[in-house]
Amino acid sequence: MRFRDFPYERPDFASFREEFLGLLRQFAKAATADAQAEIIRQINDKRNYYESLSSLAHIRHTLNTQNDFYAAEQEFFDETDPLYKDLITEYYRALVASPHREELSRHYGRQLFTLAEMALRTFSPAVIELQQQENKLASSYKKLLASAAIPFDGEKKNLSQLIPYQQSPERSVRRDAAEARYQFFAAHREEFDDIYARLVAVRTEIAARLGFKSFIPLAYLRRGRSDYTAREVSSFRREIERYAVPPASALRKKQAERLGLVSLKYYDEALFYPEGNPAPAGTPEEILEQGRVMYEELSQETGEFFRELTERELLDLLSRANKAPGGYCDYLAAFQAPFIFANFNGTAGDVDVLTHEAGHAFQVWLGRHRNIPEYHFATMEAAEIPSMSMEIFTRPFMELFFGSRAPLYRFQHLCEAFLFLPYGALVDHFQHEVFARPELNSAERRRLWRTLEGKYLPHRDYDGHPFLEHGGFWFQQGHIFETPFYYIDYCLAQVCVFQLWQRAFTDRDGAWLDYLALCRAGGSRPLLQLLSMARLSSPFAPGTVKRLTAVVHSFLSQNSQ
Repeated sequence: MRFRDFPYERPDFASFREEFLGLLRQFAKAATADAQAEIIRQINDKRNYYESLSSLAHIRHTLNTQNDFYAAEQEFFDETDPLYKDLITEYYRALVASPHREELSRHYGRQLFTLAEMALRTFSPAVIELQQQENKLASSYKKLLASAAIPFDGEKKNLSQLIPYQQSPERSVRRDAAEARYQFFAAHREEFDDIYARLVAVRTEIAARLGFKSFIPLAYLRRGRSDYTAREVSSFRREIERYAVPPASALRKKQAERLGLVSLKYYDEALFYPEGNPAPAGTPEEILEQGRVMYEELSQETGEFFRELTERELLDLLSRANKAPGGYCDYLAAFQAPFIFANFNGTAGDVDVLTHEAGHAFQVWLGRHRNIPEYHFATMEAAEIPSMSMEIFTRPFMELFFGSRAPLYRFQHLCEAFLFLPYGALVDHFQHEVFARPELNSAERRRLWRTLEGKYLPHRDYDGHPFLEHGGFWFQQGHIFETPFYYIDYCLAQVCVFQLWQRAFTDRDGAWLDYLALCRAGGSRPLLQLLSMARLSSPFAPGTVKRLTAVVHSFLSQNSQ
């Protein structure tokens, strides 16, 4: 069945709730582990049904945020999601209290029970109304971003459509595009400030009602982090500051020299080559066809996977008016269908989508026959490893998209991966400070961001831009608003991916098999166990960050384009 034909109807939540609670009553009375396992199967079928409808409404809403029908459906799920979580909490409570727990845990794995125990600490009926507020605020942020209609080059542009201009070889065009972009954020500064201030307040109140001193430990539980704490993450950030920030600044200095500039301004950072960044040749349809060729050649599994994506129309790639910005992968378990959402804009980012988001989709597709919702995606802190690793494994195929400029793309891609580490640590550090001091006002939060930029991005020069000099850059970082504390997962994943990149030089087949093992495990194990399965060192292990940043920076220095 094609995506356009996926049937949608708003679920009758009252009936759904009664049926769900009825299954829980049966679960409590079941005399054997096998009987309870059968009821778990039925519960998971119901969960997959509900969550698939929720995802379908969300996808169709983001495809056109002005579609009144799906806007209303998104509001419905914003309202019912906390009520649904209340049901899942009751299920988890019954699961961990089962007299057959040991037998069930041998069947489903201990990770299910670990996740259930953590989830029980993240919810109570006392926070339902607050979580509804949190959902609505996150949706209002997304809608505000999607409302951007910025006059530029004789047309109205959304934020995604401005990106090619921000990479123009003409410095005046880059500067004008950047100024147009941030004028939108400056013009709506009070709205962004207000949404985030209310998000900080409501998340802090949720944490307080659940018995936490701050939102930080609650956020870690929400992220499913069972084998490390904020202490390890803080140490990881310090390693990045020590071993990644200085070489990142050196890479930016080399970039300025390559562009023939005395100094690199903020609007220059996206341009890597004076003649322009490599861009994929052809129409979006042709790029998609080259993606099919690439995945057919990469492996039997990826070939079958990508054929299914295209035949079932499980991708929406073109940028257009009223489409939400950004890119994501979702999964509709009832249809065994991953879905890739993107905004093609004619830059190398279009190819990045075909690798990064396809990595997410490939991982969940490999486990599509698994009936345990908790295991569909890799555990949240490991979820970016499959996606970012796919970017690495597809590097040899870049000639399909970039022709003779493929080596330039590969250098830029690896360079950007390295440069991301300090920025990702900055985003994480900012959120830790914000929720450790929720009493900060909006102006103080913006000053905090600017201070941390000096720590992690000492090379950044805003050229006197008033909005950015006063700490407004982060307004465009949706993770801060929508998925707090997620962003460091990209850094953790990047350190793991650098290991696969290095291994692939000498044992590409072995690296690929390790990757497949990690993907197939889905969310069935916590981060450190997944890394062990794939023969990867923990990013928290002493010396890991130091060793890998040195290897990658040395490679970039020796292969500078």
